[in-house]
Amino acid sequence: MAPTEHGEVYVTDDGGEMDLDLGNYERYLLTTLTRDHNITTGKIYQSVIQSERRGDYLGKTVQVVPHITDAIQDWIVRVAKIPVDESGAEPDVCVIELGGTVGDIESAPFIHALTQLQRRAGKGNFAQIHVSYVPVIPPGPKGEQKTKPTQRAVSDVRSAGLNPDLIACRCEQPLDEGTIQKIANMCQVDKKQVIAVHNVSTTYHVPLLLDKQELLKNIGELLDLKSIQRPIERIEQGAHMWKNWVGLARGQDHALDTVTIALVGKYISLEDAYISVSKALEHAAMYCRKKLELVWVDASELEDEMLEGSPAKFHKAWHAVCTANAILVPGGFGVRGTAGMIKAITWARTKKIPFLGICLGMQLAVIEYANSVAGIEDAGSEELHPQAKNHAIIYMPEVDKLKLGGTMRLGKHPCIFQEGTEWSKLRALYGSAPQCEERHRHRYEVNPLLVEKIEKAGLAFVGKDVKGERMEIIEIKDHPWFVGVQFHPEYLSRVLSPSKCFLGFFAAAAGCLDETTQKMNGA
Repeated sequence: MAPTEHGEVYVTDDGGEMDLDLGNYERYLLTTLTRDHNITTGKIYQSVIQSERRGDYLGKTVQVVPHITDAIQDWIVRVAKIPVDESGAEPDVCVIELGGTVGDIESAPFIHALTQLQRRAGKGNFAQIHVSYVPVIPPGPKGEQKTKPTQRAVSDVRSAGLNPDLIACRCEQPLDEGTIQKIANMCQVDKKQVIAVHNVSTTYHVPLLLDKQELLKNIGELLDLKSIQRPIERIEQGAHMWKNWVGLARGQDHALDTVTIALVGKYISLEDAYISVSKALEHAAMYCRKKLELVWVDASELEDEMLEGSPAKFHKAWHAVCTANAILVPGGFGVRGTAGMIKAITWARTKKIPFLGICLGMQLAVIEYANSVAGIEDAGSEELHPQAKNHAIIYMPEVDKLKLGGTMRLGKHPCIFQEGTEWSKLRALYGSAPQCEERHRHRYEVNPLLVEKIEKAGLAFVGKDVKGERMEIIEIKDHPWFVGVQFHPEYLSRVLSPSKCFLGFFAAAAGCLDETTQKMNGA
């Protein structure tokens, strides 16, 4: 999936690659989902074709109804029983996001499948929340909130066989009482079934907004959740999580200090390409009780060629990098913009600016160090600089260079902290644990033949894989925070449990790293 078209590719523990929406659910709900929690048309059709080839349908004509729709229902029912948290218990509630717009041809089989699932689940076991947009025309505080799109959408979804139990209305500003009443009247629902979801200062305030409207109470009544017996420790855990959430969300409203992070990336035209990265930085900022100012810098605008072609963009980009409290270089593929990324890395290293490199960012940091400090002549990447004399970054041995599709190292893998690296600032955040487990998505790695020479020059490989062959973490000892990681720590960052890598990086930028490390270790 092209990042500038679809946003980032999200990766689960089991190596599933999917749409970024799954990341939102994991971050908010502290869950650990699987590749099967992402249902696509391709997956469904593939499973039906395989069933037909096995003879499961006994030669009958395979049709969208009932075969495709049954396959969708069976998939949901099966996946809904998979444990998604540390308790290992079967979930009590399954949230299904039926994406797209009512009337789209792509979603028609899924809508039909859910109408059947509604009857299959039975009364009191199925609730539908219809999300609709309430535009303001003309835009602004004096505009009129229009309910006609919502009326039309609810009518369409009912004609398709689904009857909304709750209508969630998105709007830039709080809904007027008259607007709510009109939607209730025209859509034949009670006022309490109309949930107003207007824009708030941060998305973390949305649960507070929904709580005020007693959303959980309404859902509880629709699904008869009181009938589910829960251990007292689970109830207490939930209350504790909610208290922490409210504290973090409201704490952001009172934070005074602002920390500026320059994100030097390749896909700046669509910020969703780095959504997990930006969310991980938000989690770290909330934990440190600081405000985050994230400055997006197109890496190609830092390159010397830009000075001649568009000097204004060149100087603006460099001003953002030079005035930031810290610099982050995220992942990506392809040569475009990598020269600018390397320049930003050089600035962070030489000016002692906190730096975090992720995947490609870590690999470029190795290349920069090999060329500038280790004295390795013409060090480069086998992907980016095929003509270089010394490839500091190479294809993983198992990769078929002629058929790159499906060749990446994906999912959660352990990273072992190496002996003699107890000084590591990142390692200290993990406490006494001898290893960490993080999610990966890459097909290139540091050349093990050059590791010894690079380490002697001062760039430490703090973490390696289980076999000690793949370099996972780099760090410079005499630097406020210069860390690169081969994995993607942003995938495991949660609102109530920020990523250690991002937390340390942000705390170093905010000047509170020692305090944060002590807090993380319970000191």
